[in-house]
Amino acid sequence: MLGQIIYALPFLAEGFALTLWVSFLVVLFSLMAGVILGVGLVYGPVPLRWAVRIFSDTIRGIPILVLIFFVYYGLPAIGLHLPSFWAAVTALTLFKTAQVVEYLRGAVGSIPRGQTEAAMAIGLTFRQQLTSVIFPQAFRRFLPPWINGVTDAVKGSALVSLLGITDLMQAINQVIGRTYEAMPLYILGALIYFAVNYTLSLASRRLERRFTFIRE
Repeated sequence: MLGQIIYALPFLAEGFALTLWVSFLVVLFSLMAGVILGVGLVYGPVPLRWAVRIFSDTIRGIPILVLIFFVYYGLPAIGLHLPSFWAAVTALTLFKTAQVVEYLRGAVGSIPRGQTEAAMAIGLTFRQQLTSVIFPQAFRRFLPPWINGVTDAVKGSALVSLLGITDLMQAINQVIGRTYEAMPLYILGALIYFAVNYTLSLASRRLERRFTFIRE
């Protein structure tokens, strides 16, 4: 049994690398899109705010699995065909983007209005207000929940195996199909996911301690 698992380790390593790649792309794309939409939600005109709010509430209300199947199986109905890899990345990115929007909204909303008024009083432009006053303060409130959201992205990436993508979970299932050693391999997979997410959780807690808010 141990020999079979050791023999399968290179295959599992390839699957794990793909899991990390999917997670990285999802985190990167969702961060960029979420920040842009989050700024639109807080500071944009009313129609844009409503559009972002509808997007965020709708996407967060849909299970990730349903979203993945919709992107992969549903979009071809309107002529948009995505390879399984990019369909999975797109679905996970949509879900994480909606969460990032809420992280940013909460972080920016926690900044006292007096900070913005003071920035306006000294003649700062809107961009200068964001880059020099609002975002530096909001960053410390945004970062810990966002890192916790990164762990969700890693865990959610396991669902891409349902589209036949050979990530860590799919690699484990394929090895089980050849070795019939289910329990040890699932335990190994759980330990790998735990190691990654626990490391991220430790980083989040350290950041929370570093950016501890002054209690009023």
